[in-house]
Amino acid sequence: MILNLTYMNILGKLPEIAREPLHMSNDPLLQPYRLKHLTLRNRIMTTSHEPAYGDDGMPKDRYRLYHLERAKGGVAMVMTAGSASVSRDSPPVFSNLLVWKDEVVPWMKRLSDDCHEAGAAVMIQISHLGRRTRWDKGDWLPVVGSGPDREPAHRAFPKQAEDWDITRIIQDYADAAERMHAAGLDGVELLAHGHLLDQFISPLTNKMDSPYGGSLENRARLTLEVLAACRKRVGDKFILGVRYGGEEAQKGGTTVEEGVALGKMFRDSGLVDYLNINRGRIHTDPAMTDMIPIQGMRSAPHLDLAGRIKAEVGMPTLHAARIPDVATARHAVASGQLDMVGMTRAHIADPHLVKKIMEKREDDIRPCVGANYCLDRIYQGGMALCLHNPATGREQEQPHIIPPASIRKRITIVGAGPAGMEAARVAAERGHDVTVFEAADKPGGQIRLTSLQERRREMISIIQWRFDQCRKKGVNFQFNTFADADTVLGTNPDEVIIATGGLPFTEVLSAGNDFVCSAWDILAGDVKPGSNVLVFDDAGDHAGLQAADLIAATGAKVEIVTPDRAFAPEVMAMNLVPYMRSLQRRDTTFTVTWRLLSVARDGNQLRATLGSDYGDMTRDRLVDQIVVNHGTRPLDELYFDLKPKSRNLGEVNYSDLATGKTQTVMPNGSGTFRLFRIGDAVAARNTHAAIYDALRLVKDF
Repeated sequence: MILNLTYMNILGKLPEIAREPLHMSNDPLLQPYRLKHLTLRNRIMTTSHEPAYGDDGMPKDRYRLYHLERAKGGVAMVMTAGSASVSRDSPPVFSNLLVWKDEVVPWMKRLSDDCHEAGAAVMIQISHLGRRTRWDKGDWLPVVGSGPDREPAHRAFPKQAEDWDITRIIQDYADAAERMHAAGLDGVELLAHGHLLDQFISPLTNKMDSPYGGSLENRARLTLEVLAACRKRVGDKFILGVRYGGEEAQKGGTTVEEGVALGKMFRDSGLVDYLNINRGRIHTDPAMTDMIPIQGMRSAPHLDLAGRIKAEVGMPTLHAARIPDVATARHAVASGQLDMVGMTRAHIADPHLVKKIMEKREDDIRPCVGANYCLDRIYQGGMALCLHNPATGREQEQPHIIPPASIRKRITIVGAGPAGMEAARVAAERGHDVTVFEAADKPGGQIRLTSLQERRREMISIIQWRFDQCRKKGVNFQFNTFADADTVLGTNPDEVIIATGGLPFTEVLSAGNDFVCSAWDILAGDVKPGSNVLVFDDAGDHAGLQAADLIAATGAKVEIVTPDRAFAPEVMAMNLVPYMRSLQRRDTTFTVTWRLLSVARDGNQLRATLGSDYGDMTRDRLVDQIVVNHGTRPLDELYFDLKPKSRNLGEVNYSDLATGKTQTVMPNGSGTFRLFRIGDAVAARNTHAAIYDALRLVKDF
């Protein structure tokens, strides 16, 4: 045994049967499913993913409450951790849990106990990252792999595994599985895709000699030996699953036929209780994006592969890859292609998704719009956050279900972009009398522009869902209304929210500001694309790349210039992939570390002068159009008009705001209302920030 006696005291009988379904239903998604000895209450689960909420590698309160919310929301199984690390030489690169430490056991036990109490089964995915990490993380140990080639995404050159490496890693897996058994979990899943086990399985990365290299049987040997070691430690009444690549979809990689053969090996070993199917590779941003598609890409693109492996292998089969809505999930199960369907990003958007299905309130489900803000933040070193559910990951401070207020108030909101719409929704959920003024003829703000591009049309659901929720609660919308101070005061408000957003700011040049247009001008169609265009992107967000993409699609020559070291840092890795695939197919040039200084007329063309932050170098470009993306400046005149009349003089206690407490600042006793501004009406930020502003303020109104 590997556990200290301290942890032996928490060993208890593992639950053989999760809580029974709450009610009978004919819905395929709500049917119970027997997985070995375990009865799951429905067919929906959250597959393993790492939200990066760990604290020193431990799943403490933030981590626990995140999964507990989904268990309370009705999901059948929460699978924790995206590849929890089994070995010291598998250091985290996105805040992975450290299951090679004994101290993880009591933390996991508390999580497991709480989720079991809420009716959900609990598993964890464990893995050795192999070459998918860096040597300068953790203890600065050499990266190990099945060959000497580095993974492009993490750039570390691995040493090829020796016999003693293999022996100790098998032992580490078994130790980790035993720890999770001791913590009261229902099972563990081995990640054999992209990580060390798959690096052995894949002919693209395995450079080993026999007995671990060569034939498929040899390449799969390490995974089977790890499974055998784990099974010996945990016994029969503990689920062991494998998430593996059924097809690498790359020349020279694992084929579909080999994926089926691997499934049969796992089945025939008698060690594996289910298969979780992936397709593709994860060694580059484009490969990762194809495996985990984002908005604008096809839903459930790998369901056919999972269905084929289920049919030919005959084992319980799980799968998750852009199954964002109930209809797609229902089809996956009803068609017999899956036994359990993973709706992981959908549950990041709405942890109560299953409960709403049970209550026949599917139209109330907050939609996953595929923005992939969650995963992109993780791979950029942050924690997972949903673009339009700011309570996710903040369960300690922010509510998913808005409680009713004890006193009904009159709430007036100016602006119906994402910030204003969230403020209206939350205020209406509180039971207040809500009026929203909007200058346009419909809600949306900047998101209306974003969603005009076909690939990003799903973004409008952020607004549409809130609009639908507000209408159900009787919010009074006044469109085509440019509200001034008298308009607002005429509503006799108790609380006023200014969510007027901002307008593009392009006056960034020493000369020639009159010769440029904004990215918004291009997206809105107010300015037609030129034929030889320079796009100066100094904000690094979607607007600049969307404008460049739209212009390039006309056949124009486009150069994107940025003073940054890399393109569009606010767009982030996986969201960058569709832009690059589109732009690189066209006449597009990418220029980094150069800044647009000035523009002058040169005949019937424009002369753009570029400078560098690194020295006094300059370069000129002759073009016929210059587009500037430099963010927005707040539309805040109304706020400052109202500020002297407000009780709080617009002041916000940031300490209380940050910790989820009620605002109590009221320095002006003669004021009749409180005044707040949110979103881009404060400063240019992003959609998540705007919606988060609204939630954490208005939840206490």
